[in-house]
Amino acid sequence: MDKFTDMTLFISIVKNQGLAAAGRELGLSPATVTARLQSLEDRYGVKLINRTTRHISLTDSGALYHKACLDIIDSVKETENLLQTGTTEVRGTLKISAPRDIGKQYISPILSEFSELYPEVIPYLYLNDNLSNIAESGLDIVIRYGALADSSLISRKLASSRRVLCASPQYLAKRGTPITPQELAQHDCLALVRSSEELKTWHFQDDQQHNVVTVIPKRFSDDGEVIRQWALDGAGIALKSILDVQEDIKHQRLVTLLNGYMKNFNTSISQAGADLNVIYQSRQYQPKRLRLFIDFLIERFHRQFPQ
Repeated sequence: MDKFTDMTLFISIVKNQGLAAAGRELGLSPATVTARLQSLEDRYGVKLINRTTRHISLTDSGALYHKACLDIIDSVKETENLLQTGTTEVRGTLKISAPRDIGKQYISPILSEFSELYPEVIPYLYLNDNLSNIAESGLDIVIRYGALADSSLISRKLASSRRVLCASPQYLAKRGTPITPQELAQHDCLALVRSSEELKTWHFQDDQQHNVVTVIPKRFSDDGEVIRQWALDGAGIALKSILDVQEDIKHQRLVTLLNGYMKNFNTSISQAGADLNVIYQSRQYQPKRLRLFIDFLIERFHRQFPQ
């Protein structure tokens, strides 16, 4: 088999998260897919995929190969279109992950505008608050607060942000307003779960000291939008990005607390530690649709939130 066909097969295995599913997509038997994957690994002398009966995951070599495959296949498709039509047509899929609050309030409307300009681009918008492995997930773009540790990724700021502690006027009328971070231990707090980690250690910094408070949450969710709604319902105090709740604060549906402190879920309590960023793989070649959307996304955010 030629290398281009092997790349197509490998992309299908990763996308479908299984050899049998990739075989169904490509019209190949499971035995054929297994044999071709084994031949591919033998050729390069490395293991590309860890696989069990129920799950596959990329090795470091597999992630590197998968990224290269995506780059090459996209490049070939754009070149074919250029030869056939004389133009680089903007078409194909665009896979984006964003926090649910941000995704609904900002990313979805921006995608609608982009789709009007480029109707042949098919967007996938995945809404969740977990950190995603871009290489393994097949995502083009991840939109998240704060910086990621992976230095191989490119991160560009969409908007400055900060964490705010907030609650509804109804909750504060019933339970009182905390004056110090330590008083949060006597209040109902609403905590986010991210990648199975309960974010219940909250950090506060004022001019004098760094306070670390481990709250005892009354409710947990892995969905930031649910946390916001619980706060609006008067269920307790939430630590949220200002971008998520600024309209609620403006219309006095939520009230900010402990405003003399900078706040975060971790020790990074600088302003940049809570900024909203668009994150994507560092590629020598990027599909035109991806370059156009990243520029479009940044322009729209900078228009709404001038730096």
